[in-house]
Amino acid sequence: MFIGAPFLLAARDNRRMKTLCVYCGSNAGNDPAYAALARTLGARLAIDGIALVYGGGNVGLMGIVADAVLEHGGDVIGVIPQQLVDWEVAHKGVTRLEIVDSMHTRKARMFELSDGFVALPGGFGTLDEMFEMLTWRQLGLGRKPCAFLDGNGFWQPLMAMLDTMVRERFLHAEQRADMWHGSDIDTLLAWMRDYVPAQADKWLDEKRRSQLKLTSEDV
Repeated sequence: MFIGAPFLLAARDNRRMKTLCVYCGSNAGNDPAYAALARTLGARLAIDGIALVYGGGNVGLMGIVADAVLEHGGDVIGVIPQQLVDWEVAHKGVTRLEIVDSMHTRKARMFELSDGFVALPGGFGTLDEMFEMLTWRQLGLGRKPCAFLDGNGFWQPLMAMLDTMVRERFLHAEQRADMWHGSDIDTLLAWMRDYVPAQADKWLDEKRRSQLKLTSEDV
């Protein structure tokens, strides 16, 4: 179901990055730096002719980044479950609003629409969405870049946790390196446009993989 004006993307060059999915909080957070970061990213996407794909809300950082894109003449695609529309948090001013039946459908549709994924500061939902994309890529279900755009050091503890996963052999070092983390938008977009997926296997140990296969065959 679509709401809003017909979706007309402006003419663009042949860059690979045509749409970018932004995951972020439905709250604005305590520090004004988070809202400022969302506004800056939104404006930059519009200026670069990159359409925003996001969760369709009008609240928190979600609403701020969408408004910034629109204010600078860019295109915004919102994907939102009917439940949140019923709660009256849908952004009715976006270029296109797709209303779906569930959170699962929402994530799949946002994946289809997007050339890459960026997480701004957020909570459970932001982590859930970004880590599902990272997991899909780890399993070979997608080859799209994933990045954490930082403000006020928000993502630093999470990056430390990922380093612990590598150290304790729950995550490949190559897969840990196969995402971007930083605070500079120019560097972020350049990394995304030049992105080449890592080829690391999900399994850290071939021997362990063989053991698991044998065990499953014995069941």
